[in-house]
Amino acid sequence: MAKVLAINISSKKGEIKHPIGEGYFRENHGLEGDAHAGNWHRQVSLLGKESIDKMKALGIEGLCTGKFAENITTEGIELYKLPIGTKLKIGETIMEVTQIGKECHAGCQIRNLVGDCIMPREGIFTKVLKSGYVRDGDEIEILEE
Repeated sequence: MAKVLAINISSKKGEIKHPIGEGYFRENHGLEGDAHAGNWHRQVSLLGKESIDKMKALGIEGLCTGKFAENITTEGIELYKLPIGTKLKIGETIMEVTQIGKECHAGCQIRNLVGDCIMPREGIFTKVLKSGYVRDGDEIEILEE
């Protein structure tokens, strides 16, 4: 079963996010209060624990949820293998995958701290189609691919 491990937020772009336990994800906006929210295609970022574990396997210590600036840390789903357009039910929300990976921006705290960042390769982005709360432990369901 795929599930949410953590909801993470930051007030500025490029910063490491901190866990908040639950968050309200607004349609066509993203996570309320998050620096990356807005009316664009990368409203919400997701990264799997499995991807974080790959970085840990390289001997990088101190990695935890939010360290890669992801809004939702997941477990039990290979996010980066989902086709663009896939709809996901996460907690009370419905989200659509809009992008797989991204270019790591200059000044990325993660890359500066650890010398590499998994987000550009295995992180995904979604837009919120239906508003609602997402909480730690919520199930993630693939509605259609």
